[in-house]
Amino acid sequence: MPRDRTKSHDRQRKNFPDRLGSLVLGSGLEETFGSDIGKELDTFQPHGFGSDREGLGDWEDEGDRDVDGVVGDGGEGCLGNREVIGTSGSDRVSVLEVIAADEKRSDLEYELSQEEINLEKLQRIASKGLPDGDGSRARVWKLLLGYLPPSRNLWDKELAENRQKYAKLKEELLISPSESARRRIEGFRSFEQESDSGESDGPLQRREISQEDHPLSLGKASVWHQFFQNTEIMDQIDRDLQRTHPDMKFFSGETPTSRKHRAAMRNILLLFAKLNPAIRYVQGMNEVLAPLYYVFSTDINEQNAANAEADSFACFVRLLSDSVDHFCQQLDNSAVGILSTLSRLSELLRANDEELWRHLEFTTKVKPQFYAFRWITLLLTQEFDFKSILRIWDSFLGNPFGVQDMLLRVCCAMLLCVKSQLLSGDFIANLKLLQHYPEINIEHLLHVAMDLTPDTSSYRVWL
Repeated sequence: MPRDRTKSHDRQRKNFPDRLGSLVLGSGLEETFGSDIGKELDTFQPHGFGSDREGLGDWEDEGDRDVDGVVGDGGEGCLGNREVIGTSGSDRVSVLEVIAADEKRSDLEYELSQEEINLEKLQRIASKGLPDGDGSRARVWKLLLGYLPPSRNLWDKELAENRQKYAKLKEELLISPSESARRRIEGFRSFEQESDSGESDGPLQRREISQEDHPLSLGKASVWHQFFQNTEIMDQIDRDLQRTHPDMKFFSGETPTSRKHRAAMRNILLLFAKLNPAIRYVQGMNEVLAPLYYVFSTDINEQNAANAEADSFACFVRLLSDSVDHFCQQLDNSAVGILSTLSRLSELLRANDEELWRHLEFTTKVKPQFYAFRWITLLLTQEFDFKSILRIWDSFLGNPFGVQDMLLRVCCAMLLCVKSQLLSGDFIANLKLLQHYPEINIEHLLHVAMDLTPDTSSYRVWL
């Protein structure tokens, strides 16, 4: 039974960080952010309006059409697939692609200029790809993830409040015990100075160190015990961040800028781990965070770029709310675990190409667990170059049925696009092919994904 994904704006819009839901249960911050902080986490669906896919499946291959009425040197009154040379001398794009890109940019600018953003239209635009380098992708992603409200006049207020809450979380959870103790001592001194009212100082008073404040305390409630536990997580995060897109200077290297970016991402991942003790940090979360942080940090709006860390944390939590169970080993065999999602992928392939499904499942016995586990948990961030990842994520966030629906579609399309190679391959050849997916035209891949027949039997009922 298909899920009823129609939601009102009020139901979708939740004030950060209430969307942490059960992810922050037990963190001790209920008093700070209210009683809603422990509510069960909703399955993420970025502004899913209705169940109609109209407008998302009618993609045209603009490069295959001709423009009549242009006479070239050959004498034919047709431009066809004639190309123009870009300013670099190596980037060649068709005239039709330039026209289509200009129209899409114009439509996007119009939608973002409205006082009340039409999220359905924004989804359709995003699903066909957002422009690079003008800051629009950052705004659109924040809107589709529910971080920004549809009303433009509320943006400044929401951003200021959410960034202030993030700063408070950092101050409370990421401060070292020694710094915390120093601040308490300064507070005591300030209080004593006010109490003395100018009287002369007497003998120095010796202060007792509480058991919780002692660095050698082994108690679980000790702030130092918790600090040393977090140090182990921090070391793992640092090792993973060093390996995050090593071909990009933005993330790798020892320049002040790259170190600053890694420090910000470490804060986000460590804070997430401390707020979610049942899940903590799992290797690969750094890869899921990277596209968000990159897009927000490269926003042409300097104030937004300066607050990329806070914005990335909020959107990272929202994005993971739909797939966080995939990182929890105890839930692997549950209805929300990774094995259930892999089964849905298998059924989606069977519904669209039973021949290929049978070949993989029975002939070569290449199960989805062998290749799609990484595809799904890391949202395809390891399978394509970074620019392609951003384009694919545009379609993820622009899908009215949610990120997971589009993710499974793209994964299934990846199999269909190499069908001939898979049918002629054995276990080893197919496994190698799928674990090192070949280069492909991303627009064609997404076109195939949108044209798939959904496997409605595997959809969960939406409550």
